[in-house]
Amino acid sequence: MKASDLFVKQLEEEGVEYIFGLPGEENLDLLESLRTSPIKFILTRHEQAAAFMAATYGRLTGKAGVCFSTLGPGATNLVTGVAHAQLIGAPLVAITGQKAIRENWQACFQLIDVVSLMKPITKSAETIADPGTIPTVLRNAFKHAQAERPGAVHIELPEDVAGSDTNAQVQRAVRARRPDPDTRTIEGAAELINSSRHPLLILSAGANRKLIWKELREFVESTGIHVVHTQMGKGVLSDESPYSLFATGIHKRDYVNCGIDRADLIITVGYSIVEYPPYVWNRGLDKKIINIDFVEAEVDRYYDPQIEVVGDVSVALRELAPKVKRRNDTLFADLRVFLTEKLAATCETTFPPMPQEVVCHVRKALDPDDILTLDNGIYKLWFSRLYRTYKPNTFILDNALATMGAGLPAALAAKLVHPERKVLAVVGDGGFMMNAQELETAVRLNIPVVVLILNDNAFGFIKWKQEAMGFRNFGLDYTNPDFSRFAESHGAVGMTLRKGDDLAVVLRKAFELQKVVVIECPIDYTPNYETFSKEIEDFVCEM
Repeated sequence: MKASDLFVKQLEEEGVEYIFGLPGEENLDLLESLRTSPIKFILTRHEQAAAFMAATYGRLTGKAGVCFSTLGPGATNLVTGVAHAQLIGAPLVAITGQKAIRENWQACFQLIDVVSLMKPITKSAETIADPGTIPTVLRNAFKHAQAERPGAVHIELPEDVAGSDTNAQVQRAVRARRPDPDTRTIEGAAELINSSRHPLLILSAGANRKLIWKELREFVESTGIHVVHTQMGKGVLSDESPYSLFATGIHKRDYVNCGIDRADLIITVGYSIVEYPPYVWNRGLDKKIINIDFVEAEVDRYYDPQIEVVGDVSVALRELAPKVKRRNDTLFADLRVFLTEKLAATCETTFPPMPQEVVCHVRKALDPDDILTLDNGIYKLWFSRLYRTYKPNTFILDNALATMGAGLPAALAAKLVHPERKVLAVVGDGGFMMNAQELETAVRLNIPVVVLILNDNAFGFIKWKQEAMGFRNFGLDYTNPDFSRFAESHGAVGMTLRKGDDLAVVLRKAFELQKVVVIECPIDYTPNYETFSKEIEDFVCEM
């Protein structure tokens, strides 16, 4: 069998549905093998977008997303998206081409050590020198990418290896069962919870899993313990639940910390210190901590758990719930009323709209099951604080690498995974222009997402920080194209929010078209400084 055919057959065995990528000369054998495969090849316009799409697929499904590129510049273009997957804990397998191992007549042309480049930003990286090892290398790659904590794995496939013959056979893909947590540890955790006065759960990205949602909800309702979400954990527990204290929004004390401050015990579920620095919530080193996760905690000076419940998280919660005494914590119940008032987004119609108004209108336009993807900008903080989330994995952002340019590719992948739902990408003008070329991908493949561009003709997040540090406005302003005409030039529908328009109505009309739609929305960011540099710097918990 041709080695590239075996490679694709093993990918099929691993259950791969999509491969996102941009091929080059060194991938042509692989591309030809994909041509007759049931795996759908998604040609992107930039390798970075391919990696973002694969990472989003991995996050939403729990199965490793797959992306590929050619050697040299193609591989270096993958790097940001691969690092993104690694830091957010999304399973991903990245495949890059390479010059022939034997008889490389092109010498050093485009040749760099891609494996060494990828090693610091992946769980593992290796090259395939022997075509007979393809099934084993791929089997281990998928196992490693999907093992806890999930992340990125890199495989290099040289062109002469891909084009050679081999007698190797496909290896059967088997998913290992996660071990159950230790019974004595469960007992110790229950004892510590029962002896605490105000325990509080922090739900993070690792809790945003299908098999965990039901058990978490039942655990919370059984025990009466309240919940704070990290940005990447939003939606694990519905904000309609009386036990939800909403989500963190910024790496400093905010109103949500009124609850964390009063907790004497923090129970983290699926937590990684990359998401929400423990210094923010345990600065005084006075919190007792229980870590519930699939793997042992990565400790920090401010995050050093007394008890670690390691194993299948859904099993841990199911076994822990009947051992924890139910409580009626009126302190946190009162805090929820306080937070509901303080973190309310108003649907006024000023022009240009302010960020809290945009949040409100977006929430009105989307159903509970619909998916919102966010790029990285100051609006991300507003949405994290104010946007009510009712279902798991309906609020997609990156608060780990926090890279710009991911919002649109993430929306495309989300729509592929959930074609029955509305998918909205909210992006800044800066982040959008970093991967705006993927509009062509969306139109070509008829992936009907709606893109809302919040346009301030500047890098607004950095401008806020610049002002907060007392510096003069410098070096962060620019001009943009007419985004409506830009969209139309790609074959998408272009819209522009005008004075007097209701943004929620405009969004609903856009979704009704069932096409790729881009909406340019000017935005008034004057509340940034007042809120994030003054209000929450000086706030007092009014309880």
